[in-house]
Amino acid sequence: MVQLSDGVAWPRAVARGAAVGALLALSAVDLLIAGDVGYPLWRPAVVLAIGLTAVLWPAARRPARLTPQLRSAVPALVSLLYTAASFLRHRDAPFGPGEVAVLLCLLFVAVRHCPPRRAVACAALDAGALLLTPLRYFRTLWSVDEAQGYVLVGLVLIGLVGGLAAYLRALDYRRTVAVADTRREERLAIAADLHDFVAHHVTGILVQTQMARMMADTQPRELDPVLAGIERAATETLASMRRTVGVLRDGGEEADRRPVGDLAGIAELTAGFPSPGQKVTLHRDPAASDDLPHEVQAAAFRVVQEALTNVRRHAADATEVTVVLEHDGSGLSVTVSDDGRGGTQLPAAAHGGGFGLVGLRERVTALGGELRTGPRAGAGHGWEVRARFPC
Repeated sequence: MVQLSDGVAWPRAVARGAAVGALLALSAVDLLIAGDVGYPLWRPAVVLAIGLTAVLWPAARRPARLTPQLRSAVPALVSLLYTAASFLRHRDAPFGPGEVAVLLCLLFVAVRHCPPRRAVACAALDAGALLLTPLRYFRTLWSVDEAQGYVLVGLVLIGLVGGLAAYLRALDYRRTVAVADTRREERLAIAADLHDFVAHHVTGILVQTQMARMMADTQPRELDPVLAGIERAATETLASMRRTVGVLRDGGEEADRRPVGDLAGIAELTAGFPSPGQKVTLHRDPAASDDLPHEVQAAAFRVVQEALTNVRRHAADATEVTVVLEHDGSGLSVTVSDDGRGGTQLPAAAHGGGFGLVGLRERVTALGGELRTGPRAGAGHGWEVRARFPC
């Protein structure tokens, strides 16, 4: 059904209706020509009916077995048989613009939609059927001026239609490659997101598990908050993995399910981070609003997430962590600092291979930003991660 409010569907429907009307009108001309010369109408009618069916059958209702190669080859073969029968019987048979138009449409279908190995053969059948139609009447292609003119015009039309179809096929291929590249990049980004979420939560689980083991003997009554934190982190990890697997299974088309964060999510991230003996403070500039570009907010979330993960990995002795979000009108600055001295009891395998900051730097620089990491300025200990995004 065509919706008048659709700015694209309505013009397309009008154009398709005009094309269908033109094909039917030209086919009617073929039948009129056959009737004027006293030729049986059923023969050209059969050729036209088969060709029009192949061209005009709606794609939504077209059976799967009616492939492009079948649609383009069968009508061409019927046209060739009609020509051969007229030529061998030495009986003049008329031809007209309707059959020519149908064969050109089928040539377009062959070049644009047939599989590469079949496209050339199907296109050759359609082009040959079109160029050989003068044999029905002139018995030759070159000794009669009218036949020569027809063949030359046919060659020009075949070149134009075939060239247009090949150009559109090339555009389709380039679009398919671009879509595939975009999906691959999106899946890689989703995999990076999953790594960040899992690394963050699993590191927290590991730290709190170690604390629980130490408290089991000395402070057994205070274990419940630690165990609750482990449960929460494990639940969030499973939820992140479930969302990510769902996105990958659906082909990456449900972007709203992608586990990315924003500035509002930073508050939840910092609230759920502290272990016993740690304090995380978030200072958010009112100018750093939720109206900032989504990609900037997601990158800022990643900066905070990776910095907090590294605090757990490399500075588990930190007692205070400060997260600052500032917006000065030209860009967003994200700073995460801690007062740790580098003391940690995590196993060496849990420290990571240093790829978190490498990926983080790629995210920041891809948005035209800067990332700096190093000892906290003005203090004898501690670490600071600072990123700035233009926006």
